[in-house]
Amino acid sequence: MSRAFVNEELAADQADPPVERHISDQPNYVTAEGLAQLQARVAQLHAQHNEQVERGEQGDKQRLADIDRDLRYFNQRLQSAQVVAPATSNEKIQIGSWVTYADDSGVERRVQLVGEDQADASGGLINWASPLGRALLGASPGDEVLWKRPAGDQLIEVIAVGPE
Repeated sequence: MSRAFVNEELAADQADPPVERHISDQPNYVTAEGLAQLQARVAQLHAQHNEQVERGEQGDKQRLADIDRDLRYFNQRLQSAQVVAPATSNEKIQIGSWVTYADDSGVERRVQLVGEDQADASGGLINWASPLGRALLGASPGDEVLWKRPAGDQLIEVIAVGPE
């Protein structure tokens, strides 16, 4: 169709439906901090939604559709959240535990097992259901576990486990 026949004002008023965010099939275990982050995210999205609605006709329809999609996702994640008791043991790795492990080269890393929405690998927060999280979950200091990575399996040793 020729651009001459497109009503640009009408097109600007309509938003493309955003692609829905995938809801994981795994249980939504979260730490207390993870729950607080979910609650803060929902509050932030509500504020953004209200701001767009208050703008009326000047509001960004696409932005509003994206915010609505994110609200659906994070509200569902908040409703399905199962807060785990804080890790208190230095004996067994559980969700919330801080873990120091060494790879076969002797390089040590420290990570915390957290829920899916709290995960941030660059910050050392690892999803408990990721390949590394599954390898570590339930292990104890001194245990060697097999980390099944896409780049190839790697044997790692648990050095220390702690709540902080």
